[in-house]
Amino acid sequence: MNIILIVMLVFLLFSVLKSVIGPTFWDRMLGMNLISTKVVLIIIIFASSLGLEYLLDFAIIYALTGFICTIFISSFIAERIKAKKNEGEEDKK
Repeated sequence: MNIILIVMLVFLLFSVLKSVIGPTFWDRMLGMNLISTKVVLIIIIFASSLGLEYLLDFAIIYALTGFICTIFISSFIAERIKAKKNEGEEDKK
């Protein structure tokens, strides 16, 4: 079980690098989503290895929170892009 946790932590570090180095906003967004997924998997592995079922509830809550935040941020950025396009079209008129 320890080997699996070590491998997941290494993958977590790669995800952190992706979110820091990523040249575009969407690469950083993908990196943050990967970090959230890896943390959920680490919580699940840790909970199953120690027999702590209540940690699975925290993993579900964390996964749902990460998903909802990703959806909200993506829709916010999409609206900003639409507003900039509309603003640019109005300037041409």
